[in-house]
Amino acid sequence: MSNKIKAGIIGGAGYTGGEMLRILVNHPNVEIAFVNSTSNAGNLISDVHTDLIGDTDLRFTDRTDFEELFKSSLSEGDLGEAVLFLCVGHGDAKKFLAANPINDNIKIIDLSQDFRLIANAKFENRDFVYGLPELNREKIKSAHNIANPGCFATCIQLGLLPLAAKGLINAEVHINATTGSTGAGQSLAVTSHFSWRNNNLSIYKAFEHQHLNEIGESLLQLQPTLSETLSFIPQRGDFTRGILAAMYLESDLTLEEAQTIYEDYYNAHPFTHVSRKNIDLKQVVNTNKALVHVEKHGNKLFIISIIDNLLKGASGQAVQNMNLMFGLEETAGLRLKAANF
Repeated sequence: MSNKIKAGIIGGAGYTGGEMLRILVNHPNVEIAFVNSTSNAGNLISDVHTDLIGDTDLRFTDRTDFEELFKSSLSEGDLGEAVLFLCVGHGDAKKFLAANPINDNIKIIDLSQDFRLIANAKFENRDFVYGLPELNREKIKSAHNIANPGCFATCIQLGLLPLAAKGLINAEVHINATTGSTGAGQSLAVTSHFSWRNNNLSIYKAFEHQHLNEIGESLLQLQPTLSETLSFIPQRGDFTRGILAAMYLESDLTLEEAQTIYEDYYNAHPFTHVSRKNIDLKQVVNTNKALVHVEKHGNKLFIISIIDNLLKGASGQAVQNMNLMFGLEETAGLRLKAANF
């Protein structure tokens, strides 16, 4: 146990916290040191995340003496290699860190949007690296703090990064993307009730979704001359998990040229795959995979990308980042198969 990474989770009762636990209880290189939840302190984790019955006897804690919690989790009593996952709401990560100073030796992976943009990437003495491995893998390997990307942002970027890397986004990009109900989080709202969501479809934040900002910064990183508009229409789907993004733009590329560009870009990335056949959400739900498919229709290049919003769009990608940060195999703990039927 002494050579295992000690992991702490803040906000462990929500969807992303639950998925983080589901991955980490079976991760070969990790011991879960503690799971923090002020609303469930003292409760068994398996009483809240009932899919973990039989997998862990840990209880939630509301203690915030994190260095001591890490030290006491193993008999050796030293801090060792430790990581703190912030599975909290947008705006809450910054408040949490301001109220709870964290030992500089503890690495942080934040799943909120608080530190994703360049203007917000520094907090006190911590610098956050944008944690999209398909964009920043080498920076992530040497990072001490990670801003985990948004779910829509991950899915859309994976559909566009290969073009940006070649400087080929030279026309307006039209994006229509649909997400499952877990993308709204666990807090109740009119649009998250079963009776509203079931057999229903709706559009929200058309052309102004907050993830456009981080998508734009990533594309500019690869294509500094980019000036084209990203027109994004987000939709709420009547399913639980997953995101499907359908995108098109005018392009002079042939289909074969486009497929080669995409396949070459993702050749060294273990979780993102280019399919020459059409794709569907069931191929990625419950996995950390992303699938991308390209077609050519007249002068339009059409791109479909799909992910599980809670895994590659959140907790799975956070663990992927942890693996890179600690020099582990990138796929460790993440070899998950889709339930295709």
